[in-house]
Amino acid sequence: MTVYGGDREEYVRDAFRSSVHDQTLRPDQVVLVQDGPVSPELEFCLRGLIAESPVEVTFVQLRHNRGLGPALDAGLQASRFDIVARMDADDVAMPHRFQRQVPLVRDGADLVGAGLLEFGTDIDDVVGRRIPPSDPCDIARYSRLHDPFNHPTVVYRRSAVVAVGGYGDLPLMEDYWLFVRMIANGARVVNIPEPLVYYRVGDGAYERRGGRDLLRSELRLQREMYREGFISRLQYWRNVAIRGGYRLTPTLIRRPVYRMLVAPYGARRNRDRGVPEAPPAQQQAPSAARRSQGAAGRSKSSRYVPRHARDRRDAVAGGGSEG
Repeated sequence: MTVYGGDREEYVRDAFRSSVHDQTLRPDQVVLVQDGPVSPELEFCLRGLIAESPVEVTFVQLRHNRGLGPALDAGLQASRFDIVARMDADDVAMPHRFQRQVPLVRDGADLVGAGLLEFGTDIDDVVGRRIPPSDPCDIARYSRLHDPFNHPTVVYRRSAVVAVGGYGDLPLMEDYWLFVRMIANGARVVNIPEPLVYYRVGDGAYERRGGRDLLRSELRLQREMYREGFISRLQYWRNVAIRGGYRLTPTLIRRPVYRMLVAPYGARRNRDRGVPEAPPAQQQAPSAARRSQGAAGRSKSSRYVPRHARDRRDAVAGGGSEG
């Protein structure tokens, strides 16, 4: 969980308690990252949460605000465990969230997402829902055009995240960029088509899905995806036209388009496959056969290697005769 100067202490308090105190399966360690300076009120709030936490809290303080991706990478470095759950500082986790997701990672999944409910003033004020595609094939196909996971809901293997270079620093798109690299690397992925997090939208939520800053990050993401071979040239230009155009549309248009087309895609696809919104756990967990196939399919020769790691490897290989 990362916190920065723009967070409100009452939201942070609710998010922390919902993901620690109220969980039926409590975490063994909380990694709380303070991303740059915060107000005295928020600092007091954080100290209180650490003091009253029923489980160990590792507090990571970054001197300067570095952004979500680098802050999350710093938090991952401080984790003592391989199974890590993400939590936003202004959302509310449902009490059974970890109890539903963690067993799937223990059973072999590398990345487990879930649905979420968007709320306004409080969790009784539900204004929307985002149900992601649950089938791994649908997730992989969907990822060529859209982020297939609700970032505030994910639980993943730290080792699988580190294997592709972590989040990195691609502002506003760091989660999508991480997930496509994990999928390309053969990570075993699944979404639970059941809302497990209340996601705070509030004022300005749809405004933040557009604008020049997000467009710049969008174009950079598409260039990186194309450069890495994750999408084709045709898919690149399709994405630039569709996703870039979406970022530039007025909020009055962006809101209904998102509500009607983007948010319910996963639910539609799941219904087409006959997947109930809250399927039995045994239907969601990767089978032993699929786990062994996944391990075999990720042999050293076929594994995806991030570009920065390839460049470093090639540099070492090129200088080997002189060393």
